[in-house]
Amino acid sequence: MSTLNDSTITDKPIDAATVILLRESSHAPIEVLLLCRGNSKTVMNNAWVFPGGKKDSADADNSARIIQSLGEAPETLLNESELSSQDAASLYAAACRETQEETGVLLEPTALVPWSRWITPNEPSMMKKRFDARFFIAPMPLSQVATHDGVEATDSKWLTPQSALQDYVDEKITLAPPQIMSLAALARFNSIEECIRHSKGIRPPCIQPGVLKSDDGTRVLTYPGDPEHSVSERRLPGPTRLVWSGAHFEPENGYDSFFVD
Repeated sequence: MSTLNDSTITDKPIDAATVILLRESSHAPIEVLLLCRGNSKTVMNNAWVFPGGKKDSADADNSARIIQSLGEAPETLLNESELSSQDAASLYAAACRETQEETGVLLEPTALVPWSRWITPNEPSMMKKRFDARFFIAPMPLSQVATHDGVEATDSKWLTPQSALQDYVDEKITLAPPQIMSLAALARFNSIEECIRHSKGIRPPCIQPGVLKSDDGTRVLTYPGDPEHSVSERRLPGPTRLVWSGAHFEPENGYDSFFVD
């Protein structure tokens, strides 16, 4: 990515769902599946992302089955009282459907654990659309193999959160800010079980980045807890701001600050 979007988007954010697939390996307690959007028509072309996409009408058709399988009101699990049961369940359906379409992995809704909610600001930096995306984490089923569909995703790889962030800082891969901040948070866990237990014990943080611009072209994204953000309390570990540097966003103090609270 080499340019920033300067457009103001007034459209309502598009409902979307994203799944962070996690697995253990012989050399790492946690690895994350990343897909390359090599055929994207947006400015995020060739970015490495988690499986996911926007909710569609078919997802609402599956909501009754999702509600029954979860055994608990999906809006309660998401901790979003403004959502109807059908709307909340359709987000679970979208998460499972998009994961299967893009990776071939079939997930049960009960495997999904709400992780976070990201709302694109009115001045998105990396694309010209706004999304209201619910992020879930899920362990990779042991009996399945993840791949990429060759259409929306042209490549895939499993990386530890730390190595993915290092590859990003070294400009070997492109990441969007929600992926950057999610990987920084995931890097703090020593096992998938610990990560899931933590996520089930908290309200999924809702993040709407702030955008700071200056006359010299500097762009800064701020997150809750930053002095310049409208929300004073932290909702994520790691840096509270990312600064556009060269051709991508980085913490002000480099790679190590991803892991300092």
